[in-house]
This record gives sequence, structure tokens and C-alpha cells, in this order.
Amino acid sequence: MAANEPLSPEVVQVLERLVPRLELQLRRRFEQAGVEYPPARLQLISLKQEQQIEVWAADAGPWRHIHDYQVLAASGVAGPKLREGDRQVPEGFYQIEALNPHSRFHLSIKLNFPNSFDWLNAHAEGRRQPGSNIFIHGSAWSVGCLAIGDQAVEELFLLVARSWQEPASVMILPYDFRCQAPQLPAAARPWVAELYSYLQQGVARFPLAAKAARCESGCGALASAGEAVLP
Repeated sequence: MAANEPLSPEVVQVLERLVPRLELQLRRRFEQAGVEYPPARLQLISLKQEQQIEVWAADAGPWRHIHDYQVLAASGVAGPKLREGDRQVPEGFYQIEALNPHSRFHLSIKLNFPNSFDWLNAHAEGRRQPGSNIFIHGSAWSVGCLAIGDQAVEELFLLVARSWQEPASVMILPYDFRCQAPQLPAAARPWVAELYSYLQQGVARFPLAAKAARCESGCGALASAGEAVLP
């Protein structure tokens, strides 16, 4: 979905329910990270092996880590999605295409899978149906999508709707390439090496040190409060 694209009346109704309950907490997270809220730019990083979605945001400054959400359910193994029904979570660079307020999984956020890279390789290999309908959604079960629970998807739904400068992006990796160099899955297609190289470069823009710095800062604040913070 394009930045500043008008929201449907149904999405607006959902936001009217979510804002009173969630927005104060979201504002505090952004304030702690030193980023203006609502976010100008929003980047999600999904790590399949770690079962985690990282939320990063930026205004005029650098990307800042905001929060992590646990993936409660997803199917498949390391490696990109190749065809409809293979139960694989895709890997690559995607944008948020739509917000779905009528999902049977509470709420859902649709990715623009397959993207042009997926279509190009599917066409070259004669795959007519590389897949479709990939969502981040609520609930705690999923086949081929990313289930993060109802509370988490409500927060992401609100954040995506509020981001205003450019479409929210999603990067999906088989595991964290910041910690371990890419290794190709068994019987990987030739183009997977190229994809993993791009993903390694892309995720490097979001350094783990930025996450560690926030953790240390928070721990320091607690420690300075004295013995009252001890169990």
C-alpha cells in the first residue's frame, strides 16, 4: 500500500478501536528509541529460524530498533517459496500491500508476494504459480504465513497504517545473517545465492549493536533506581 494512501472505512473503524488501547504504549517505545511517532519509515525483519519479527523505524535520522515480536506459528524450512501450496514462508524483500480488517485470523497484513524477483525466477523455471496470499496475521497457527498473535498483529496493524513517508517494508531471511554467514539449503536453485547475498547486505543496515545499546541503556536505568528493582 502506498504511503498516504486513503484507508478504507473498515480499516479506519479498526484503528478507532485500537488507538485508545495501544497508541500510548507505542508512543513510549518510539520515544525510548529516539524516533518520532507516527513513523516516517517502517521496516520489519522476519527471521524464520529465530521465529522473530524485528520492528525498525526512522525519521530523518538512522534506523532505530523499536521492538521484537515472536512468531507463534509458521511452516516450511529454510529456502524461498517456489509454488502455491508448498507451505513455505517466502524469503526476500517485500512491501506491505494491504491491511485486512476482516481476517479469520483476527487482523492480517498482506505482503506483495510474489514480487518481481519471484516472478522473474518462476518464469525462467517454468513455474506458473509461485504462490500468493502471504500475510502476517493474528492467532497462533498458520500454514505458509506468519502468525504473531492477536495483540501483536493489532500493534503492527496500527503502525503500518500510521507510517506515512513510504510504504512499510518487510525483509524475510531464513536466519539472522548478521550472526552467521548465508549457507544455501540443499538443492537450492542457482538464484538463491544471489538472493541471500542481497539479504545479507540489506540486513547489515540494521546492526545488532543498535539493539544491544538499547538493552544496555534500559538495564542501566533500572540499576540506577537502586535496590527497589531487585526481586
